[in-house]
Amino acid sequence: MMKRLSDKVAVVVGAGQTPGDTIGNGRATAILFAREGAKVLAVDRNLDSAEETAALIRKEGGECRAVRADVTREDDCRAFVEGCVAEFGRIDVLHNNVGIGTGDGGLSRLTEEAWDRVYSVNVKSVLFACKHAVPVMRGKGSGAIINVSSIASICSVGLMAYKTSKAAVNAFTQGLAMANAKYGIRVNAILPGLMNTPMAIENIADARQVDKGDLVRMRDAMVPLGAKMGTAWDVAHAALFLASDEAKFITGVLLPVDGGQSCRVG
Repeated sequence: MMKRLSDKVAVVVGAGQTPGDTIGNGRATAILFAREGAKVLAVDRNLDSAEETAALIRKEGGECRAVRADVTREDDCRAFVEGCVAEFGRIDVLHNNVGIGTGDGGLSRLTEEAWDRVYSVNVKSVLFACKHAVPVMRGKGSGAIINVSSIASICSVGLMAYKTSKAAVNAFTQGLAMANAKYGIRVNAILPGLMNTPMAIENIADARQVDKGDLVRMRDAMVPLGAKMGTAWDVAHAALFLASDEAKFITGVLLPVDGGQSCRVG
């Protein structure tokens, strides 16, 4: 049976992960893309973590190369795009999975430095990666871009910088989709809800000084569908669909992957 990404080249930005008990969104997506036939470029600020992802893919017989990049720097984004084209000859899929909320909070506690850092990581990373990948995709008349946003962009949350930066990702996604539809490039976003990933659980537990088990149970109880958080594989499967030809008539979509949590808006 034909694999869904056979003969495709996929760049996964944020393909490493925070250490923890579970798997992160970027690593799960890179692994799933490779399982479905894609050659994967695993990009991360932490090269050792990206190499771990690449090793997992190779262990399953897939093809993956890991590279280090600080995606808040345009030169780094230009370099990994050029490196991908030099090694694999093309880019069919760009998956932008980088995001932080470090130092965020309510308006009175939010510093300029924290605001700038969140926007730099969450928005500039998408801007720079797309800026350099899109001309490659235009040159071959096709491509799929998936940006990982958050339901925080459309739901009520107390994280000002994170919420508004992810809303910017949504707007960027839709604008890029309309600007590039005539070139055969599809651009969509995934809006994860409460997920059981290391970045969510280990990071939040450490920041709040709470027990991880208690945090998991509290977050599970907030999810309408089955009272259980999603996993990185839920995000990865949504990304696989949007990257594949099954979604060839889908662009500009903001897809919640949240167990129904965003239905509570209003």
